[in-house]
Amino acid sequence: MAMGKKLSPLLFGVVLMIGLLAFLNWPEDNVAQAVAQRATPVKVFTVEHRLFPVTIDALGTANANESVTLTAQVTDTVTQVKFDDGDTVEQGQLLVQLNDTEEVARVAQLQVSLDEAKRQLTRIKNLAKTSAASQQLLDEQQALVKSLEAQIAVANAQLADLQIRAPFSGKLGIRRVSVGSLVRPADEITTLDDISIIKVDFNVAENHLASMAVGQKVTATSVAYPGREFMGEITAIDSRIDPVTRSILARAMINNASADLRPGMLMSVTIEKQVLDTLVVPEEALVPNGDKQFVYVVGEDNLVAEREILIGERRPGWVQVVSGLASGEHIITEGTLRVRDGSLVKVLNQPTQES
Repeated sequence: MAMGKKLSPLLFGVVLMIGLLAFLNWPEDNVAQAVAQRATPVKVFTVEHRLFPVTIDALGTANANESVTLTAQVTDTVTQVKFDDGDTVEQGQLLVQLNDTEEVARVAQLQVSLDEAKRQLTRIKNLAKTSAASQQLLDEQQALVKSLEAQIAVANAQLADLQIRAPFSGKLGIRRVSVGSLVRPADEITTLDDISIIKVDFNVAENHLASMAVGQKVTATSVAYPGREFMGEITAIDSRIDPVTRSILARAMINNASADLRPGMLMSVTIEKQVLDTLVVPEEALVPNGDKQFVYVVGEDNLVAEREILIGERRPGWVQVVSGLASGEHIITEGTLRVRDGSLVKVLNQPTQES
């Protein structure tokens, strides 16, 4: 037992010496590899100045440039239908003819009477020149001619009421009548929409009123056409603010020559408020802490520094940086949850302006 106690310090010294020699002669590549394995892999973004549009977003409803529901003016039977569902028609084109037999006969009868009255008027004028006819007889005949002309005008107007024509050029909807149908006033025959231009009505909060003006460009999108944008401009801003919603109604017009947009569509409207030349960073780079925002800045030695920044305007995916960063600095966009202030990182991507 005494001998074992005397050898223990010697054995300890030998082991310590072997460990020291092993450390001093350990390959440098292995040491570097061990350090690299402790570095956290991240992706970075290079901060830079860029144009940053500040926008107003709103929801609106698409309306036709002109829109009407075609109805009859009188009660009568349909004798001709001169259109099909969805036809494109021109202004003044005849669409539906109602029974006009009686009115045509009435106009013909009045025309015969008018022709005879005019012949009598010519004869009386000639007699009046030789005093063979009185002035009173001449006046009565002239009044008769004018009365018949007025009656023909009324009959022609009644005849026109039996013809339903397109009040403007556009696209028809679904046909609601057939030949032989009895139509009454207010009975829907079809719809007509001029969709060459689409009017989009939308509301914006009153705090944006000063940033809006007639002629301002807008961009609209629809779920019916994912990824497609329709360009237009504001043509009118209401004169009043809604006291209940504290919003104001505006109208934008969009050229719809392709006829892709239809009345009633829900449109997402984006209005360009102003364009800033400012520092921007991706939203995923932000690390919120309470009411403050932080980012992780990667230095030349690949060490991370946590830094508070002040942000301004936002838009989907991007944030304006008011202060706290300088152009050219690298910030972490992927791996923020795995690092902290002073961490060593390994950058997986080349520093770039795209996240």
